Amino acid sequence: MRQLKYFVQIVESGSLSKASRQLFIAQPALSQQMTRLEEEVGKPLLVRSSRGVRATENGEALYHHARFILRQLDQAVSVARREQANVSGRVNLGMAPTTVCALGLPLIKHLNAKYPGIVLNVVEALSGHLEHMTRLGELDLAILFSATAAPDLPVESLLEEELFVIVPRDSQMIAAHRTDITLNELAKLPLILPSPGHGLRRRITIEFDRMNLCVDAVAEIDSLPLLMHCVADGIGATIKPMAAVYALQNAPEQWRCLRISDAQMVRRNYLYSLAPEKLSQAAVIVRNELKHVIQTLIERHEWQGVQLMLPHDLPEPEDLELHDLSLHDAET
Repeated sequence: MRQLKYFVQIVESGSLSKASRQLFIAQPALSQQMTRLEEEVGKPLLVRSSRGVRATENGEALYHHARFILRQLDQAVSVARREQANVSGRVNLGMAPTTVCALGLPLIKHLNAKYPGIVLNVVEALSGHLEHMTRLGELDLAILFSATAAPDLPVESLLEEELFVIVPRDSQMIAAHRTDITLNELAKLPLILPSPGHGLRRRITIEFDRMNLCVDAVAEIDSLPLLMHCVADGIGATIKPMAAVYALQNAPEQWRCLRISDAQMVRRNYLYSLAPEKLSQAAVIVRNELKHVIQTLIERHEWQGVQLMLPHDLPEPEDLELHDLSLHDAET
């Protein structure tokens, strides 16, 4: 275990000298430990050069498994040290920014009250990065927008979000009495959208193309807070799930969310988890409580514009390619 810890630190530091300082161990002793590890594995694990140290292909494979093993060891030691009988442990949950806006605080408050021994580490990132972390086993749980993000891991349908046109409450761009808008009207407005490489932007473009309309964005922003600040400042409208109105921590009443009357723009959310044999008891509890919190938020109308999906709502295999094209979201 000590050798694995040293190895992980070297890969992450990219240098033996940096790793030795982080580990408080002399560099010759560190090199000796790595030589022993490579002898035991029977394969070269590190490549040394004037630029530093990097992992070989075999080393990369060992690195990802070693990180998981060390994390599990930390959880085991943490459980052993606790005197209370309650379930405890650290759970890494990946969520995109808009999901965090709606779910983050309620979930943490719920878990702290019911399972104080569980430490929830919320990893907020673009879904493309979360997908990569999920496939590498670096997250216990992740809410993603593709049914094929990590084909080797358990996945279940979670919820479906409707996309809305969002403007400030006092905006003059859309008449105050309007509650919906057409794509043709929307195409004439200044729009602030994610960049073209993002799934949410691709979803929007598909619907505009269907109506032979052009998406003419006045700004392309891949930061949710900055995007919503620009919308609040009157620079343009945006198209987002309703949860985006919580991004600036102001009252949802300060925004108007208009439905798109002639297009069905939705985003499906899927819950991924590690394989059952790798999933800790704490992670199983978080997975179950997460679904409970979502259902409660929807029933209390505290998370609007969403509906729960049934477990069998996963797309059929022959539909996956089309499904991911239209709904996959590396969102902001």
